[in-house]
Amino acid sequence: MRWLDSYPKEVKVFLLASLVNATGSALMWPLTTMYVFDELGRTMANAGFVILIQSLGGIFGQLLGGALYHRVGVKKLIIGSLALNALGLFALPWISAYWVVFICAMGWIGLFSSLSLPAIQAFIGFRFAERRGELFNIIYVANNIGVAIGTALSGFLADFSYHLSFILNGVTSAGFAIFFWYYLSRLEPEQGEVHLTKRQTETGGASVWALLGNTRLYLFMSLGVLFLLFGNSIWNTGLSPYIISEGMEKRMYGLLWTLNGVLIFVGQPFTTWIKRTMARTSNAQMTASAIFYGMAYLVMITMYNYPGMVLAMVLATFGEMLISPATPAFVSEHAGRAAPFYIGVSGGIGAIGRVIGPYVMGVMYDKQGLIPVAWLATAMAGVAVVGFLLHAALNRHREVKEYGIDG
Repeated sequence: MRWLDSYPKEVKVFLLASLVNATGSALMWPLTTMYVFDELGRTMANAGFVILIQSLGGIFGQLLGGALYHRVGVKKLIIGSLALNALGLFALPWISAYWVVFICAMGWIGLFSSLSLPAIQAFIGFRFAERRGELFNIIYVANNIGVAIGTALSGFLADFSYHLSFILNGVTSAGFAIFFWYYLSRLEPEQGEVHLTKRQTETGGASVWALLGNTRLYLFMSLGVLFLLFGNSIWNTGLSPYIISEGMEKRMYGLLWTLNGVLIFVGQPFTTWIKRTMARTSNAQMTASAIFYGMAYLVMITMYNYPGMVLAMVLATFGEMLISPATPAFVSEHAGRAAPFYIGVSGGIGAIGRVIGPYVMGVMYDKQGLIPVAWLATAMAGVAVVGFLLHAALNRHREVKEYGIDG
């Protein structure tokens, strides 16, 4: 791992902690539907409702987390949200017999697992401002390695005990909270915060409504992500039932996600080359991402076989690798002290696509099959391209504004 040698020790420790936390999170989430259906004896509709509540909690958590960053403080926000998330996970084995309480607990977990995300991303952007783009990318890679490890372990743990998966997830969340308590306690108060100019200090900040009114900083970017996540639902609500209906082995679908995890790691030289040659800015990387996603769905339509699915996954993975670090990097570069707020808002808006996409595409697949669903996904990628181009045009000459407000 020579490419990590240029980073200080604290970055390497942070990456290791992120990887362990991502591994723990991945132990549970692939099993949620299975747990509700198999262990609790509920219907798939009930399982879908639980996932919906969890997702809505996650959206609200991102919005709230960004708004509370400067009000509560980075230390209390990150450590508190991770600790409360761990508390909810530890409670699951004992409350799952009570259906309504279980649903509320899943909403709680969705809320507090997402509450820390804007704060952690903003902290990285403030603490390591000179290399924030690189760090967002390698943390994204580390998290995906953790997800791959956790997903691989989850099946074995489920055979032994679903409840063990919940508890281990809680242990990693609590461990991440302890890591941040120790790590942030060693920093000076001003580290991890952006320095304000005299004029900006005198303004006393800005209200939530004033920040929301600066739509050109976040709105079209967030809508672009929303449409991408909407279209990306095709993998679960289009491709997976298609593979089953065509009589293919279920492991063929799993292999596609194995390919996704491997590519995120080994495909870094290719995406780095794209960033150095064709997409040097965060705005250009967002647009390139949507183009890769669109190409992936067009491959599904034209090839309509398993090799086509493999190629589509390769293209979509490159799109994912470009978009994931680009959005927090742009906000950190351009929103200044208001970056936590805008990271939370953009994340919350984008996540709406992940909530509504599976339902819309599931209904369309039941009525018309895979091809119409793939055309819809392609259209969503096209709309995302338009959104990102508008975002780039509106922010072409933008200077860094500490509160995200022009003036």
